[in-house]
Amino acid sequence: MRVCVYAASSDHCPPRFHEEAYALGRHLAEAGCTVVYGGGSTGSMGAVANGALAAGGEVVGVLPRFMADLEWGHPGITRLELVEDMRERKHRLLTGSDAVVALPGGCGTLEELFEAITLKRLGLYFNPIILLDTNGYWRPLETFMLEQVVGQRFMNPEHATMWTRVGSPDDVLPAIRRTPAWYENAREFAAVRPS
Repeated sequence: MRVCVYAASSDHCPPRFHEEAYALGRHLAEAGCTVVYGGGSTGSMGAVANGALAAGGEVVGVLPRFMADLEWGHPGITRLELVEDMRERKHRLLTGSDAVVALPGGCGTLEELFEAITLKRLGLYFNPIILLDTNGYWRPLETFMLEQVVGQRFMNPEHATMWTRVGSPDDVLPAIRRTPAWYENAREFAAVRPS
């Protein structure tokens, strides 16, 4: 299984975020999953890669060239793929992945997550999207999505099932495995229906 992990590069958040990222990388590697992530060496990005590497896993990083020029890439991963820009990075991360796991992060992580959710809504991505809810990070976003975005009819009720929020790294793989395939007819309800 190829798991795309969206994660942050910040070294200045509470340590628990990095601890859970490391644990997630280790769990994925021990289960034989390939971790595909943004290629960075710091923050939760570095921690998830280090956790997978410590367990003997395969880790593929996708890094824009300007970040490589700044020496932001992880030097110890299995393979580092250089791309021209952020748009290509997002496309490469998602293409061929069997699941997405979003760790807490900043605007880059949010952008990646929302692109995956948007593509799932449009029937262009069909696989599980899991939110690792370290320190309750994703709870306010989920509440906003359910009460405002779905509740105010910017998305249909079915769209509330496009992601799953889990409480710990141990819960990620079971959530991936129990998530049913997304609707083959997703485009039929991509547009908001009259209530």
